[in-house]
Amino acid sequence: MSDLTTLLEVGGPLAALGGGAAYTRARHPAVYWSALGGPISTVRLLSTYSSVMEACSLTVAPSRLRILAVKATTRREVRPVPPRRGIIRPTTTGLRIRLRLAPGQEPADIAASAERLRHAWGVHAVYVTTVKPGVVELRLVGYDVLRRVRMPRKVEDGFLKVPVALREDATPFVRDYRTVPHQLTLGATLSGKSMYLRHLITGLAPQPVALVGIDCKRGVELAPFAPRLSALATDPDEAAELLPVLVKEMEDRYDLIKARQGIAPGTPAEDITSDIWGLPESERPVPIVLFVDEVAELFLTATRKDEERRDEMVTQLIRLAQLGRAAGIYLEVCGQRFGAELGKGATMLRAQLTGRVCHRVNDEASAKMALGDIAPEAVSAACAIAPERPGLAVAGDTSGGWSRIRTPYLSLGDAADICRKSADLAPDVPALKPFRPDVPVQPVEIPGPAPAVQPHPVAD
Repeated sequence: MSDLTTLLEVGGPLAALGGGAAYTRARHPAVYWSALGGPISTVRLLSTYSSVMEACSLTVAPSRLRILAVKATTRREVRPVPPRRGIIRPTTTGLRIRLRLAPGQEPADIAASAERLRHAWGVHAVYVTTVKPGVVELRLVGYDVLRRVRMPRKVEDGFLKVPVALREDATPFVRDYRTVPHQLTLGATLSGKSMYLRHLITGLAPQPVALVGIDCKRGVELAPFAPRLSALATDPDEAAELLPVLVKEMEDRYDLIKARQGIAPGTPAEDITSDIWGLPESERPVPIVLFVDEVAELFLTATRKDEERRDEMVTQLIRLAQLGRAAGIYLEVCGQRFGAELGKGATMLRAQLTGRVCHRVNDEASAKMALGDIAPEAVSAACAIAPERPGLAVAGDTSGGWSRIRTPYLSLGDAADICRKSADLAPDVPALKPFRPDVPVQPVEIPGPAPAVQPHPVAD
């Protein structure tokens, strides 16, 4: 009886501790990883490193000098040599470790065994990146960071850089307009495409950038950000008037660059430029980012007159995509589908959009429109996105690389409030003044007179 009582006294706290750990792992994975998961995985990695590398065929035969040294000093068996391991650096989401490859190995060998390493060390995922020739870094992610997105505290940002989402390897996905000037974003209804757009606009709002919007859904997506927009078109007719103005602005900027290129003998090399970034800061025009929501609405036609207008708008968009980068004009094109069935010029415009982000789509053909021509293996990943995870997407570019990302939640009210507070930062672009959206003045509450103070009788 006493043994049973002792067992219950000991087992009760242990069961409570195990239940608490399981609850923390399910509800608060970051806390669980910092408290238990990280130390356990570190001990497992240190104790099994050599055997795991050998089981994954990531070892090489030792050199003759090593064999002679081992036989001269000890009698133990000479084992194959694994990659030299560096210091383990813990993070809030996992572990980082650098490996120096053994002679004859390449980073692809480590990447091919990433799934085996994941199971051997009990982590959620393992990613391999090349640091320099002969050195790779293993990024061990302890839990699914895309289930509940929390952006890192320290994020690389800067002018025309927006940390808009989180990658599956726990690194931020930064939209850099100087590196990838134009981008195509596709996604079905309720896939998180609008959330992605909100983060882009709110990230650019505090910067000296002119934001221009074309929203053919009567402005329901972009109208809340009107205080910060320099121009807004809410239907195809207004878009047909706005696009020629942007093309003319682009041509004027090229004239400015050309005038600066009046190269005379003895001109310093730093004064010779082919884009606006080489101009002196006092002469440099502000960059313009054009957001096109539901681009298919610009292609749809019902009459002969609509076809002529459509052809003109598509031609102007293609010109902006081809020539706008040097003039500081960048395109962010969004839609549900974007393929050849939209009409003449659709495929040509898509080819000019370097960056690609594909949210959940309704069919495989839509995923192929976004990713099929740059990363065919990413098409299946885009088709596997579940409706229960809005904001999850596959991001790629023309280099062939791709990764899964997810945008954190940002309410429309908070995004509109950021744009309202940044309204005074909207740059003055004279050509866009006729298209500046009307922003209703917020009523100011005037406090009324203070209530009269009633006298109180004085009592002993």
